[in-house]
Amino acid sequence: MKTIDIMKQAKEVSQMLTLTTEQKNRALQEMANALRTNTDSILKANQKDVQQAKDTLSKVKLDRLILNEERIESMAKGIEEVIELEDPVNQILEEVNRNGLCIQKKSVPLGVIAIIYESRPNVTSDAASLAIKSGNVCILRTGKEAYNSAKAIVDALQEGLEKANIQKEVIQLIDDITRNSAYELMNGVGYIDLLIPRGGKGLISSCVENAKVPCIETGTGICTVYVDQDCDLDMALRIVKNAKTSRPSVCNAQETLLVHEKVAREFLPELKEYIPEVELRLDEKALEIIDGKKAVPQDYDTEFLDYILAVKVVKNIEEAIEHIQKHSTHHSESIITKNEEHASLFTSLVDSAAVYVNASTRFTDGGEFGLGCEMGISTQKLHARGPMGLKELTTYKYVIYGNGNIR
Repeated sequence: MKTIDIMKQAKEVSQMLTLTTEQKNRALQEMANALRTNTDSILKANQKDVQQAKDTLSKVKLDRLILNEERIESMAKGIEEVIELEDPVNQILEEVNRNGLCIQKKSVPLGVIAIIYESRPNVTSDAASLAIKSGNVCILRTGKEAYNSAKAIVDALQEGLEKANIQKEVIQLIDDITRNSAYELMNGVGYIDLLIPRGGKGLISSCVENAKVPCIETGTGICTVYVDQDCDLDMALRIVKNAKTSRPSVCNAQETLLVHEKVAREFLPELKEYIPEVELRLDEKALEIIDGKKAVPQDYDTEFLDYILAVKVVKNIEEAIEHIQKHSTHHSESIITKNEEHASLFTSLVDSAAVYVNASTRFTDGGEFGLGCEMGISTQKLHARGPMGLKELTTYKYVIYGNGNIR
């Protein structure tokens, strides 16, 4: 189908879609079951994608594309976790009686949500399950590297929907993987109620700059960890290692390390030995302490998504905060400190969606925050911020009950 026809069909379906919580949960369970029963066909499709992408994706980005039985089972369990969450629709958010009227502020689905994402097949099931539970229709547009995987996953999810007696068009995949389809979604006024891009800086910037439909700015994560002068250095080592190396290709991975000058001479040599797999790009003060590659200004504004870490030595917490304010993408930042005043200052002045004290930035994730999974991580302030779960996929309207009232 052409992209415009998919958008039209999605809008028509959304306008007549009324699902009870029981219907949603049954659909989600059937979707999870279908992923399991179609594991072999999904893996075959994924192998085709991986083979085609081997020469174009880096090793860490290729890892995001690869599926195996364990990862598919994790996707199915992720859907089942959404079943356990409270239905966000038809909630009475506020109620007031005025002028003889009962005025209710009530949560409702957004309508049609479009997601443009790159080489992460698991996003397909995450987005679909959240859309179903929040009562929305979902249009998925994946990148060319993951198309075969996404198609096999969507086929399975639609099979689950039909077993639950819900029309399969509630979840649809765009067949056109050229840029034309992305621009059609960006310009889908009257059809698309919310556009969510999940991917690199280029994709997100393109959507934010060109979209005529409401768009969420997500994802680009130049995440920073600041090691304060008053801290447990062993804790700092563990946190930096986790934040940088546990999965460097994701947006909540650390890209910049700031170290207070009073602990730098002790901390940096230990760090270099502790994470030998990481290329350290060092400012002049850090280069006086350990050997490494000299950092250039651009390094502090780069989302490496690789085993690379930009390092800067700062004279105090104020300089650390100033650096973050200048270079942050407002995703996730962390301070490692025993000083409560410094922790309070950091959390007050650092303007990011998630601000940590003595913890890894890798926790910025819908599942880790108890949201089941996530539609994306918003780095803007309206209408959603941070990991986007079910509530962020709803809006509200006023329902007013009267008894012949006139004004």
